[in-house]
Amino acid sequence: MTGVLPVALENATKAMPVLMGLEKEYVGVMHLHKQIDENLLRQTCLDFVGKIVQVPPVKSAVARRPREREIKFFDILEIEGKDVLFKVGCEAGTYVRKLVHDFGKKLGIGAHMTELRRTRAGNFTEDQAHSLVEIKDAYEFWKEGEEKFLRKILIPVEHAILHVKKVFVKDSAIDSICHGSPVFVSGISRIQEGIVKGENVAIYSLKEELVALGIAKMTSEEMYEKKKGLAIRTDRVFMEVGTYPSVKKQHQ
Repeated sequence: MTGVLPVALENATKAMPVLMGLEKEYVGVMHLHKQIDENLLRQTCLDFVGKIVQVPPVKSAVARRPREREIKFFDILEIEGKDVLFKVGCEAGTYVRKLVHDFGKKLGIGAHMTELRRTRAGNFTEDQAHSLVEIKDAYEFWKEGEEKFLRKILIPVEHAILHVKKVFVKDSAIDSICHGSPVFVSGISRIQEGIVKGENVAIYSLKEELVALGIAKMTSEEMYEKKKGLAIRTDRVFMEVGTYPSVKKQHQ
């Protein structure tokens, strides 16, 4: 398989837990074991859109028991003889090779995958991807003092977590959060709607700088309505102590 693979560096590795479940999109080629009517082929794709049950293949890193996954779309792009170019959008953890196998079984003719390319992983698209050669060259230029090539490749961690709901905190609360303290209602300035208890929340400064990730202990509505109480348990801190302007002043 080729395509998009997000790689986190240094402090950004703390965001990996909220990236593991991102939706994926793939383009691939399946080889049908017999030719079949095109209309039947396209109609059968619809049977695989929505919730499906998969048993992971023999060569997999997880237990081989049925598990439910969601297929967002399954489209046929081009047909050439027994080779079918397809595009699929799916929930994380979907085995596309198994999807193709089950598709061939449903048709009653058999099928296997010959090529697969990941074109999207969460907020990361193929347009943002770089080859290993490009990355190596940019790194060599960086070692010689030229940063511009590496800067074109590196993406701020904030872009990786656009799918995570946000809470903006007051400057006065940042110092304690950087030390691992929870976020209290009194320290919150703005809240994104739709937060539910137990979900991951991104904690931002008023300048939209990522301070930390946390676990919501209240819903958005409760954070709005209550005047005190613990709103978010701080889980992973990104901003270093003393780096925020208001924090520096407190330590001078």
